[in-house]
Amino acid sequence: MTSENTGSEPKPQSERAHIGRSVVIKGELDGSEDLIVDGQVEGKIELREHTLTIGANGRIKAQVFAKSVVVLGELVGNINAVEKVEIRENGAVDGDIVAPRIAIAEGAHFRGSIDMQRKGQPVKPATPGESRLPINPILPATITPRVGV
Repeated sequence: MTSENTGSEPKPQSERAHIGRSVVIKGELDGSEDLIVDGQVEGKIELREHTLTIGANGRIKAQVFAKSVVVLGELVGNINAVEKVEIRENGAVDGDIVAPRIAIAEGAHFRGSIDMQRKGQPVKPATPGESRLPINPILPATITPRVGV
């Protein structure tokens, strides 16, 4: 084994902030390091250059702007990610997602719309109450049998 960091390994604990289970934050949260949330946050979270991980006990009601987002707990609000969004098993998101890569695990919950922007395109943030996809009802098809064929 080598001790090289290939980029896929987790960062050392000192480079990540942690919000514990008993912590409740209301307002704007802005940071310049990766963040793990196991508590409650309500408002706005901005980690544009870093990763937000919502732990299994995390309960978020916020607009989220981050490099990448990993959801193991619950998030109500829109997510704008520069790289990717992962909703892991038992994770739940109720809101719109704008990101170039999205992974939703079996057993996860998602309700909202997805806009997969290509890298290099400007990201238009999803706004509260605005659905990015048109709502078109699916009408039943009419099947007409062909006679005399």
